[in-house]
Amino acid sequence: MKQSLLNDLNSEQKNAVITDSQYSLVLAGAGSGKTRVLVHRIAWLSLEKRYPANSIFAVTFTNKAAAEMQERIEVLVGEGHFNGMWVGTFHGLTHRLLRIFAKQAGLPSNFQLIDTDDQNRLVKRIFKELKIDEKQWSAKECAGFISAQKENGLRAHQIVINDPKSAMWQKVYLDYQAICDRLGYVDFSELILRTYELLKKDADVLAYCQHRFTNILVDEFQDTNLIQYQLVKILAGHTANVMIVGDDDQSIYSWRGANADNLQLFINDYPDTEIIRLEQNYRSTGNILAVANHLIANNRNRLGKNLWTESDNGERIAVYIGFNDIDEARFVIGQIKKFNEEGAKFKDCAILYRNNSQSRLIEDTLLQSAIPYQIYGSIRFYERQEVKLALAYLRLLHDRKNDNAFELVINTPTRGLGDITLNKIRNLAKQRQQSLWQSTIELLGLNVLAARQRSGLARFIELIESIYIQVEKLPFYQQLEQIIKSSGINEMYEQEAGIKGQSRLENLDELVNAAEQFYQQYTKSNQLNEFVDLHDGRTLNVLEAFLAYTSLEGKEKGKNLDSVQLMTLHSAKGLEFDYVFIVGLEEGIFPAQRSITDNQRMEEERRLAYVGITRARKQLTLTMCELRRLYGKEERNLPSRFLTELPEDFLHDLSYRGGINLSAPSANNQHYDNISNKEQNNQFFEQRRSAFLKSQTENEGYTLGRKVIHKRFGEGTIINLDGEGEHKRVQIAFVNEGIKWLVIKLANLTLA
Repeated sequence: MKQSLLNDLNSEQKNAVITDSQYSLVLAGAGSGKTRVLVHRIAWLSLEKRYPANSIFAVTFTNKAAAEMQERIEVLVGEGHFNGMWVGTFHGLTHRLLRIFAKQAGLPSNFQLIDTDDQNRLVKRIFKELKIDEKQWSAKECAGFISAQKENGLRAHQIVINDPKSAMWQKVYLDYQAICDRLGYVDFSELILRTYELLKKDADVLAYCQHRFTNILVDEFQDTNLIQYQLVKILAGHTANVMIVGDDDQSIYSWRGANADNLQLFINDYPDTEIIRLEQNYRSTGNILAVANHLIANNRNRLGKNLWTESDNGERIAVYIGFNDIDEARFVIGQIKKFNEEGAKFKDCAILYRNNSQSRLIEDTLLQSAIPYQIYGSIRFYERQEVKLALAYLRLLHDRKNDNAFELVINTPTRGLGDITLNKIRNLAKQRQQSLWQSTIELLGLNVLAARQRSGLARFIELIESIYIQVEKLPFYQQLEQIIKSSGINEMYEQEAGIKGQSRLENLDELVNAAEQFYQQYTKSNQLNEFVDLHDGRTLNVLEAFLAYTSLEGKEKGKNLDSVQLMTLHSAKGLEFDYVFIVGLEEGIFPAQRSITDNQRMEEERRLAYVGITRARKQLTLTMCELRRLYGKEERNLPSRFLTELPEDFLHDLSYRGGINLSAPSANNQHYDNISNKEQNNQFFEQRRSAFLKSQTENEGYTLGRKVIHKRFGEGTIINLDGEGEHKRVQIAFVNEGIKWLVIKLANLTLA
């Protein structure tokens, strides 16, 4: 078994798997097999070091990564050995701990997880109570502020007030947490902060956890925030073995609280840390890695590594400069068509962009070309309007105190109940410190409502009570099915015109299917493995477990279509594709305008470019354009400094009407920051003119826009070029024969 665990690992991977160091940092470059190392490390601890399964506490960055890791661990160690291991995200694992120690944490045993939408609704409710103008102040921003304070380990009374705005946010935070504590609500940031506070204040709980979890492993450590790092430290104490895995060159989430400095902080806190570098890449070609290494070397304060591969060099990095953004989009889609004609699948092609707004033109071009595509990271299944609505009815059916669910369903489908009615309910709930449901019942007993308001509320109360009587003894997935029919949700979406309404109905059907699968899976074995309370034997019931699952998982159950993948560069992290296109490489777009004068932000933008580059397995294409229409006006942007930082020997310019000089003008690209826009534009177009004349000579007159004559097909215009040497070919739009690709050497073309 020992040898089989180490098979197919390189020397550095083996060192990481078998290390006896109490503290270790695995500095894992892109595509270096870090998941394999983590999985084999856990198997090694279990099978060779004989640590009990319940001593292992492994943290992943996403639910998808956790599921993949669990699957691979079970393959290596067997299902029996895996049972008892805690493998999941920070949110998933702390949720599990709080279920065990709910009483000690000051929570009801059936506390309710609330998501971002629930948070926003609750903040809006507080805005109304405090008479804060939503047109002037953003509830979403305030909810984000509350989450950020929790991620920094701060309660409302600990916030340093610097201005009137933060004073107002502090007041909202106080009211928000008071409501959450009264109703048993726990948001995602609260999961981690509440767990950390529990471990700090309760010596018995801390002793139990430290005694139990003697092996702690944390993936993507560069993406941890302050409170997550503090949680790892307090759990580890002085006795646990701690392995962290991360890559400071892929730290791209500072905007949501991640702190790449946590890697260096860990080394400082644990001076005996063994650093193991995984630098052999199993994903990309030599040329792709060469430009990635060259680019990231411009960042300072790195822990340092250099990716390499035993694979061949592969194709040079393609660079294309379009006339405008339409030309850029057409070129990218043209290349994807070519790859597809040569045997590649559409799903092997990914288009990455800095901002979501850049996708519109690409989507239009794909639609015009009848090429299927999917936007990665679009609205998750359990976050869709119709799904959240049905689940809210289910939550309220079983917990009348759930105010978030109440607010979501009270007037959907519409019952003629507006803000005036809801405000009366909210005010009474606040005065009497009770739920909105109880306040509604009391209001119906008072003579304070208009006849229409009274009728609408009474019908709603009767509806919920009658559904409950109908479904009380049914499995919860059948309850969901009945709710969708009886509540009017189904009828509401049947009346919604077009594909959208049909799609919503299909999603509701899928929700019932998902609920039934969940029910069958966990009742078949008569236990809920993921939610077992390992402290006193209590388990969540299957309904509680399903509702927690929909909040924590929320994974898209999309069809596996062969479609081009569109996504932001941030969304691309952790993914890989054969053919990658990074578009919009222009100053002000990528890097973003707000980052240009900030060194720290600029380094993160460069890390983001590094992440994008290292998503490519076979071919990488970088594009920009001369003119881009943004916010209703055309703008001319300089080439991104990241293009100038790439070594020219590894680039292949596909802009046959003339590329630009992409060599960096000066060290650290201060050139971009110090000269005027007018000078930049003049230099840009002077380079373009020179390069155009050069390319006309090199390409023997075969340039974009050139008229040509073919003996059989007649007159046409060159609209695209590809290849080099004997394989050079042109795409020609013929007057009478349509568009065709021809190899120049064989086509016998005449220049018109």
